Amino acid sequence: MQIFDPEYECMPREEIEQLQLERLQATLNRVYKNVTCYRNKFKELGIVPEDVQSLADLSKLPFTTKEDLRLNYPYGMFAVPLREVVRIHSSSGTTGKPTVVGYTKHDIKVWSNLVARFMTGAGVNSDDVVQIAFGYGLFTGAFGLHYGSEQIGASVIPMGAGNTEKQIMIMQDYKTTALVSTPSYAVTIAERMEKMGIDPKSLSLKVGLFGGEPWSESMRREIENRLGISATDNYGLSEVIGPGVAGECGNKCGMHISEDAFIAEIIDPDTGVTLPPGSIGELVLTSLTKEAFPMVRYRTRDITSLDFAPCACGRTTVRMKKTMGRSDDMLIIKGVNVYPSQIEDVLFAVEGCEPHYQLVVDRQGALDTLEVRIEVTENIFFDEMKMQKAFLDKVEKKIDSVLGVGAVVKLVEPNSLPRAEGKASRVIDKRKI
Repeated sequence: MQIFDPEYECMPREEIEQLQLERLQATLNRVYKNVTCYRNKFKELGIVPEDVQSLADLSKLPFTTKEDLRLNYPYGMFAVPLREVVRIHSSSGTTGKPTVVGYTKHDIKVWSNLVARFMTGAGVNSDDVVQIAFGYGLFTGAFGLHYGSEQIGASVIPMGAGNTEKQIMIMQDYKTTALVSTPSYAVTIAERMEKMGIDPKSLSLKVGLFGGEPWSESMRREIENRLGISATDNYGLSEVIGPGVAGECGNKCGMHISEDAFIAEIIDPDTGVTLPPGSIGELVLTSLTKEAFPMVRYRTRDITSLDFAPCACGRTTVRMKKTMGRSDDMLIIKGVNVYPSQIEDVLFAVEGCEPHYQLVVDRQGALDTLEVRIEVTENIFFDEMKMQKAFLDKVEKKIDSVLGVGAVVKLVEPNSLPRAEGKASRVIDKRKI
């Protein structure tokens, strides 16, 4: 199994932690000197960078949140003058002011290497043709995978998002071997290929690198079966670097975090207390190499856990499990915590369900209600009422037994739910409207 950067990806645990401490201390000095927000946060807690003498002291430091980034919009969190920033990205800003992030020339180089690591782990090499079906623009996803592919020496097709039939034509004509997209868009591509009568085996595709949204093991199997590829997961977020924080190797037993570039913690999302290894909680990341936009204890809001056990691939870095959802996207229904990915697993286990669904949460009086709209195959949708009722009962009982909360299941025709070329919109919470 190929490893792009064995010096750092296979470093002994003691050396990793020593390197992390050295880079952490340098980062803290940089932000204390150059970022007013951090200097004020440290002073409020009576902390100076010199107080951090071990990795255990990290818990003394304040968290950074997306609200900090919005309050310091656009450039208040930059740790270098704007003249040293060669690239600016930002979030969509759909919930208010966008979060703006910057990169120096060195940051771009580091970013390229980090993405090349997980792409190599997934099986991409210099002989591959990589088709990127992320949207190019302020979103970091497309550029990150683009840089990583070029760093490996692969050929890049910067296709961008959408125009599904053209995507498929390019795959056929250009002999694409690796697909980059959201997992939900990969399913959309598979569906369109089936309608066009195209056999995935006639393509050159061998691997998919999917990110940008949480997805389940059931969806992985769905993508692999329908496209005939190895589907791998990767993780990143713009506020920290973009894609490149972590990614799966061929063993698919968790995403290897590049620990020379990030310190990962798991905290209780309610109390902020750091949890012991193996615990499920909110992922917090501290960047160790970013020059333009370093982040100290950034609360990702993503729920996962960390596994420090050795991996058979030879990499020694800690692995994060697939994200279960987000602490701020978590649905609390009748006092029960529910993640869309849990319902997705239930639906994939029921024969006749298509991989498209939508959750509608509402409130009747003082009681929460959950409606699960699922696409089903045509034979199920047009079955006689008795058989359809039996199918509904089966799905509702399965959801209740797994989640501990009742739901009303509504069957909808194939292709009737909205399709996404980017992140899938799974939840409509009418309680917030």
